[in-house]
Amino acid sequence: MLRIRPDLNPIQETLLLTLRARAVDATTRTPILGDTHQTELADRIDYDYTKLKLKPSLICGTALRGKKLDEAVRAFTATHRNAVVLDLGCGLDTRMLRCDPSADVDWYDIDYPEVIELRGQLLPHSSHLLGVDLTRPGWTERLPADRPAMIVAEGLLPFLPGDTFHTLIREATTHFPAGELALNGYTRFAAWAMKYHPSIKALGISAAQGFDDPHEPEAWGAGLKLIEEQLLTRAPEVALFPQPLRAITRATALSPALSRQANRILRYAF
Repeated sequence: MLRIRPDLNPIQETLLLTLRARAVDATTRTPILGDTHQTELADRIDYDYTKLKLKPSLICGTALRGKKLDEAVRAFTATHRNAVVLDLGCGLDTRMLRCDPSADVDWYDIDYPEVIELRGQLLPHSSHLLGVDLTRPGWTERLPADRPAMIVAEGLLPFLPGDTFHTLIREATTHFPAGELALNGYTRFAAWAMKYHPSIKALGISAAQGFDDPHEPEAWGAGLKLIEEQLLTRAPEVALFPQPLRAITRATALSPALSRQANRILRYAF
């Protein structure tokens, strides 16, 4: 098998962290996401994954948030058969294969040009590939504007500077007539603490962005209205976590404040 050595900067390299986490999940006895495409992709990349120091909490958390975001996409595309789906900061995720939308759905995998080039080498062109810098205005110009949109932003928030995330979300929501936004919502503390996580430290990244109140994005000028806050410590899939992570997660679930620091999925209508 031909293996590809990626040429990525530290921020872009985080896609290998989440790829490996999903790949390991797929090989466990009781997978949460169970995406074997991720295992195949991880094996095709020439990279020393051991330096990422993956822990069960990151593997399970990544798989669980991916599953919940997939469920949000499936629900939206089931009721909006001609929707546009934007997977922002898609990396090498195979969400489209997992969600399997109808042929009427236009799916856009969006990331930095270098990431999209790597994706094009490794994955079949089943989706529209858009290589752009999301921190710069005008990235929506090549997208259709007359259909409802499902916007997914997984793991993107903490790695963008200043109010860049607010700006790009505002550009996306004002481009479409209506839709939903789904993201994993880091609190300020969770984003601050992330830079001390062994996997993030290994990549030399300083993550910093987050927000505490799930209603805060309603003030971004993006027309957002909170639909749902899911505290993933309370998800039934926690039963699949290995011990002692399962017991720790269930104890954390007793406190809404602590649960928000762990992992949550936020959905907004616009």
